[in-house]
This record gives sequence, C-alpha cells and structure tokens, in this order.
Amino acid sequence: MCDRLQDDGSRGGASASAEDRGRPAPPADPALLDDLVAANRILARHGVVDAFGHVSVRHDKAPDRFLLSRNMAPGLVTGADIVEFDLDGTPVDAAGRRVYLERFLHGEIYRSRPDVQAVVHSHAPDLLPFGIVEGLALRPVWHMAGFLGDFARDGAGGGGGGEAGLPVFEIRETAGPASDLLIRDNALGRALAESLGGAPVALMRGHGATLVGESLAIAVFRSVYTKMNADVLLRALPFGPVTYLTAGEAAATTATNSGQVQRAWELWKREAGAPEG
Repeated sequence: MCDRLQDDGSRGGASASAEDRGRPAPPADPALLDDLVAANRILARHGVVDAFGHVSVRHDKAPDRFLLSRNMAPGLVTGADIVEFDLDGTPVDAAGRRVYLERFLHGEIYRSRPDVQAVVHSHAPDLLPFGIVEGLALRPVWHMAGFLGDFARDGAGGGGGGEAGLPVFEIRETAGPASDLLIRDNALGRALAESLGGAPVALMRGHGATLVGESLAIAVFRSVYTKMNADVLLRALPFGPVTYLTAGEAAATTATNSGQVQRAWELWKREAGAPEG
C-alpha cells in the first residue's frame, strides 16, 4: 500500500474517519463478538491476513448490519475494537475511530448474498499468482479444499479435475486502468459482489481474495484451506502434470468436511487464545 495513504486507506489529506449515522441495533450476542475477535487472530496466525486484511460477521440481531473491527492489524483486535456498520458501509458507533476503507466490499456482499454470514478479505501471497497469471487456475488438489471444486467441471479420466470456475475480479472493468486496486466505494463493492456471484471465493487480480461462508467458522475454514491448497498446488506445479480433484470428489469431500468445521474451529480458537465456551 502506497506511503501516501493514511491509516484508513484514504488518500493523503482526506478524512481519517467516517461520520456515524443511524442508531445501533440491539446488542449482538457477546459470544458472536468473542468469535469475531477469535477469527481475526486465527486468520493472522495462519497467514491469511497480516497487518492488512479483515473479517466481518453479519449482526445476529439485525441482518442489515455487520460487525467489523476498526482500522487496525487483525492480530491485535479486541472486543472493544468492533464497530457496527449498515450495508452501505456507514459506521453506527465508530465514535471517531478510523475504519477500514474497504468496508464497502463487506456490505455489498451481505446485500447481494442473504446466505452469507461472514466475509474475509485476504492479501495472502499464495493466492496472488492465480489472479495474475493467465491460464493458472486455483483448483482443488487436496480433500480439505474440495469446496473450491463446486465451481469446476469434471475433466476426462480419473484424474482430470475439470476447468476452473472460480471468479477473478478485474477492477479495471469498473475503475479503469489507474486505480489503487482498493474497494473504496459502494460501486466497486457491488462489482466485486457481482463477480463473486454464488461462489465461496473471488480472487482479486493484483490484490488478494475475498471469501465467504454461511457462518464465521465456515468462512475462516475456507480461508485457511484455500490458502493451504494454493500453497500445495504452487509447490506441485513445477514437478509436472497435476492430478486435481474431480467435481465428484470435490462434492464428496465437501460433504464430509462440512461436518468437521467445528473441530478445526475449536482448536484454532484455543490456539489463538480465545475464551472457551
């Protein structure tokens, strides 16, 4: 990110915070807030985010609101740092605190996808090659990432794997050839949401990826194993032809692993020092 950008991602000289509007929804379940803090720390621990990137969750009492940390490194987030936003990305209770510039991607995805309860925005370097190299597709090679195959077609033979269907968001189509690649307004958020469609992951050319889930635990699970699958695939490609999961294998492994998400979630929360419960 350019040095001329302020901590909130705005260009030099711009306001460092957004004005609060509206009234807060009824308080969210404290357990949900604890889980959001844990999600930030888990994602940082697994290298899905570093000083940059963020994770949000839909408000459990108000589906037209979402919860997201103030602008800070995810690994440092505490419960006191959580801010409530409406789907336009307007903060309700930031109280002058800096907020993430790219909050708009969260709101527009929640608006377009009622099934989505959590959104992760990652800058993991393992994912970048698949958005910048023509013909290099992020396809599942590992049973833990079978969910990536929901958008692939069966290839011929037993080890085909099929052609990739994961969307790659090209910001130039909306912002032109001279943007900073950030999702800095609702129009760009809507364009990203449209690119994501019904997929679990949208790669973002030259930027990273955005991942979603029907729960916070699922979104974190997908984020961790998408990154790991990308790492395995990049390691394997130099050695010769790769055997990918078929669409059938991807569907079967997804069905099996969907019942095991909580197993990983509870371990990762403990490792991240999250409250037990």
